[in-house]
Amino acid sequence: MMTLTMAKAVNEGLRKAMEDDPRVLVMGEDVGRLGGVFRVTDGLFKDFGEARVIDTPLGESGIIGTAIGLAMHGYRPVCEIQFDGFVFPAADQIITQLARLHQRSGGSVRVPVVIRIPYGGGIGAVEHHGESPEAYFAHTPGLRVVSCATPQDAYDMLRQAIDCDDPVVFFEPKRRYWDKGEVVTTELADRQVVPMDQAVVRRPGDELTVLAYGPMVHTALEAARIAESEGRSLEVVDLRSLSPLDIDTITASVEKTRRCVVVHEAPLYAGLGAEIATRVTERCYYLLEAPVLRVGGYSTPYPPSRIEHHYLPDADRLLDAVDRAFAA
Repeated sequence: MMTLTMAKAVNEGLRKAMEDDPRVLVMGEDVGRLGGVFRVTDGLFKDFGEARVIDTPLGESGIIGTAIGLAMHGYRPVCEIQFDGFVFPAADQIITQLARLHQRSGGSVRVPVVIRIPYGGGIGAVEHHGESPEAYFAHTPGLRVVSCATPQDAYDMLRQAIDCDDPVVFFEPKRRYWDKGEVVTTELADRQVVPMDQAVVRRPGDELTVLAYGPMVHTALEAARIAESEGRSLEVVDLRSLSPLDIDTITASVEKTRRCVVVHEAPLYAGLGAEIATRVTERCYYLLEAPVLRVGGYSTPYPPSRIEHHYLPDADRLLDAVDRAFAA
């Protein structure tokens, strides 16, 4: 076991995957000699060479298109989109090609491409460097969409994503890159590892379920600690997989607590919170003590960095929703 930052855990996951399988390639803007803008790929170019750690031109559509071709010829590319807002030029390749090839070919073609995207706000970045585009891709059939919240999950889930034969969009909460945690790096097959598409209960509770993922898991845990000091017991569920959604774990928690708040950084309008709230209501309608509430970003373009703390959900906004759920 080692103590690693989330960024280093991703690095270790990439390194181990490349050591185990020569078909695994890393590609993206500045991932080679520079080691990535967040240094997530630091050292890989030196150890694996330019044929497997590929500095690409500044062209996201070309990165994904090339990865699709490589995957169709037996490789397992891992692409880095430098910042969340840069993924949109690649949307055509992801949505109309990558997501559909398996079905379009009648199941004969697999495209095991992983697209790593540092996402979310909280680092004081400029426009297009602090967005949460996960709902666009979760809405697209044919893609698996996941997000890690801890260094251990960053390592394990990335290894699982690379091993997966389906395309995976892997969202990494960039403001958590420097959070540290204990990470076990022994072979996945030699220990009990939570499957990539399964949610986990991060904190048990009895009176209300908070559903969160990625950067908001830590915010939800902070809110739960504050609520406990006020005599309320919140259960925090880390969704981990956004598509598919582990609705069984979610509903098992809500059936116990009978109240639910969903939190994410992305704008609320037509966001994942709306889908999750509907699914919970469909399954738990006769048990709910209050409507399922949502907390998220506002329906505006991501704000300038000096005011992003007003935009991003924090423990206070989450606890305000908790109060409203108990008042219903």
